[in-house]
Amino acid sequence: MTLPPSHSPPLQQAFRPAQCAAVVGGKPGLPARAGVGLKPEHYRAVLAERPDIGFFEVHAENYMVNGGPFHHFLGRIREHYPLSLHGVGLSIGAEAPPDEAHLARLAGLIDRYAPATFSEHLAWSSHGGVFLNDLLPLPYDRQTLDRVCDHIDRVQERLGLRMLLENPSTYVEFAASTLSETQFLTAVLQRTGCGLLLDVNNVHVSCTNHGRDAWTYIEALPLAAVGQIHLAGFAADVDAAGAPLLIDSHDAPVDDTVWALYARVVARLGAMPTVLERDGELPSLAVLLAEAWRAESTVAAPQLAVLS
Repeated sequence: MTLPPSHSPPLQQAFRPAQCAAVVGGKPGLPARAGVGLKPEHYRAVLAERPDIGFFEVHAENYMVNGGPFHHFLGRIREHYPLSLHGVGLSIGAEAPPDEAHLARLAGLIDRYAPATFSEHLAWSSHGGVFLNDLLPLPYDRQTLDRVCDHIDRVQERLGLRMLLENPSTYVEFAASTLSETQFLTAVLQRTGCGLLLDVNNVHVSCTNHGRDAWTYIEALPLAAVGQIHLAGFAADVDAAGAPLLIDSHDAPVDDTVWALYARVVARLGAMPTVLERDGELPSLAVLLAEAWRAESTVAAPQLAVLS
């Protein structure tokens, strides 16, 4: 896709270091570039225009069938681009172990498409055989820590790869928690060896909702374990007390506050695989690509400043 000069991604070549951010099954991971979430509405445009973008991310649960048009298009797109596989249904934090049938379907997808990374959420979405259409928060205590680590160990063993765990967006906290979220995540990563998917928008959303400083939260994480970054938009509201309440809606452009936080992250970590997520109010592919290229420019500009 050719965009007008005012929207062209400046300094793209400066963004493309040789390193990859992770290794899955002994294979190189994602390129340290920006990608977008792949949506069916954009299948044909991607194949027709072959945009200059690092990779695409897909939600695993959308492809847990043997055939059909989704697989037809994804197979063709996979011939030209690396893939990141992002799960939303494993329910890592649930009381019950991961569903073995779900794991088998995930393993089949990984065998079929050889994604560079697989990630899931620090959340739960099932209980007693009932699956909920939401990602729900956890109490951060020793019992939950042991359970989450056991579940991640099982996922990594069954899939034969090192998964990435995403920090959540939350709206309530548990009085029973004895660990902070960053302490909990750090302990999980240390015990299981999984990597971290740093969702910068989730950091901003959660820290705003709980009255905390976003950068202090990020600095408390084991940043060496970051294998991928997510950026997304949010919806703004107020709670019953009139305090700001942000909703991780994925239906708006990335907010300037989140862009500024991302700039600080990549100034610390360097170029990282970065996904621009949009699940609602879906714009054209050109709009998503412009956001992806803004992410690349955010990394490239400081690099050139150093060179000059």
